[in-house]
Amino acid sequence: MQLIKKNDIWKICFIIPLTGFLFSGCHSINYKKEDFKTAFENGKLANESYDRSLRLTHAWVQRKDSASGLIPSNFTKKKDVWEPHNAGADNYAFMVLTSYLLDKELLNGEMLQMLNQERKLTSRIKSLPDTYSFSKRSFDTAQPDKNWIVFGTSEYIKDGLVPLTEYMGPSPWRDRMMEMLGDLPEVYSVLKNIDQLGDYKVASEEVNGEMLQTLCRVYWMTGDEKYLDWAIKIGDYYLKGEHDLTQIDYLRLRDHGCEIIGGLSELYVTLHYSRPEIKKQYQPAYYRLLDKVLASGRNEDGLFYNAINPKTGTPADSKTADTFGYVFDAYYAVFLVDKKEEYRQAVLKGLRSLKKKYRNFEWEGTSHDGYADAIEGGINLYNREPESSLKEWIDSEMKVMWAMQKEDGIVGGGWPDGNFSRTNIMYSLWKTQGTHVLPWRKDIILGAEGNSDTLRIALSAVQKWHGKLTFDYKRHKENLHLPIDYPRLNQFPEWFTVDKEAKYNLEIVNQNKQQVLTGEQLINGIPLELNQNEEYHIVVTRR
Repeated sequence: MQLIKKNDIWKICFIIPLTGFLFSGCHSINYKKEDFKTAFENGKLANESYDRSLRLTHAWVQRKDSASGLIPSNFTKKKDVWEPHNAGADNYAFMVLTSYLLDKELLNGEMLQMLNQERKLTSRIKSLPDTYSFSKRSFDTAQPDKNWIVFGTSEYIKDGLVPLTEYMGPSPWRDRMMEMLGDLPEVYSVLKNIDQLGDYKVASEEVNGEMLQTLCRVYWMTGDEKYLDWAIKIGDYYLKGEHDLTQIDYLRLRDHGCEIIGGLSELYVTLHYSRPEIKKQYQPAYYRLLDKVLASGRNEDGLFYNAINPKTGTPADSKTADTFGYVFDAYYAVFLVDKKEEYRQAVLKGLRSLKKKYRNFEWEGTSHDGYADAIEGGINLYNREPESSLKEWIDSEMKVMWAMQKEDGIVGGGWPDGNFSRTNIMYSLWKTQGTHVLPWRKDIILGAEGNSDTLRIALSAVQKWHGKLTFDYKRHKENLHLPIDYPRLNQFPEWFTVDKEAKYNLEIVNQNKQQVLTGEQLINGIPLELNQNEEYHIVVTRR
């Protein structure tokens, strides 16, 4: 490639073999090299983040049980078991997503085999899973415990399979989710009065909150009213007086409890569009809950305590919750439909404190899991409120989390390793603005920067490569049919998205080529060939 630089304007006289382009030749395009500097730096960060996720996934595949083909929950006390709420929900699901993006052979091989084995070996009440013991080659307990099966199923669906469905669309993993959801009513409708379940202190709120999130999203995805009817039964329990969360002694504001606040927000948003008369009935009680949490559940920086006593309005656990973003999602969702500005301001206050006071913060001691959850919350809300200080905080804390990964790819040696991958994928999707290369390769740098109308892309490869460059789409509409893209737990935010029917100008700056393409063509992918050690610059603009 020959570059001629004149007055900081690039003139490039070579051709990338890009199928179907209408114009080629030598002419000036008014982009400077500096215009793509941020995109290229983003590409290096995205590349490292993806590579770390894939190394972690490969390392866990090496630790699977040879007989069952399943991974253990951890390498210590639970090395003999697969638990649906741990190994399945938190780790395996994001091994699947990592493979989907970065290693299709692994996805269609061992990841799919693991799904088939999980379904075959762990289904206990019809399709509902239970803990499986490798040494016993059977279930870990002689008799099924319905509460544990409900807990494990709700976790596996909401934490694991729902995020896969949101990103991937129809797949065998969505089929598994719908199969379990179809059998769940035989043992669960609304979980009441189950506080302690093993180490989980507020199992009822966790399960009911997870199910609200699942049912609302599946309602939109399928259009089947039975899922919304089910969600309303849970909503009635909390917002029509039977179990008023403002009048209990212990309300957890971190994970394993805060799910109920987010779940109620998803139901509230859903009812805004589908059954506004019920939303109106819920509004006073839900506002009381949200206002109570703001009044007594935050520290001086606007972040949440781990838990409060709503009756007394005092902290029950005054440590700062790493899952602040999960609760802020609920406030921001209500702001979107009700335009309640004080809820948005509460979110902004907390986010603006992170750079000043929460760098290298011990969210969960020395565990990477606290970092993964905190950064996830930051990325999801940065997608809605692009605060510059929040961006700097995310970038700095990702490096702290990366430093916790060992040479062999393992991070902590337990199910929270999957959260490391989940957050890495979120980070890479942000730094690439949802663009992707297929097949992915470790030496390829792909980064992007832009806004809703124009995207600047930087691409390079150490070795020659050919494949295609794909663009993201409005997954919340296409895969789930949501009315709006409200913030929600464990979603993968959308950045630069293209509409199938819209038209876009695509310019290959280094090649002086441009063409008008449809959004559908961009989603399906542009055939592309990269030469060795050359950097390419692409600009996409909506017409």
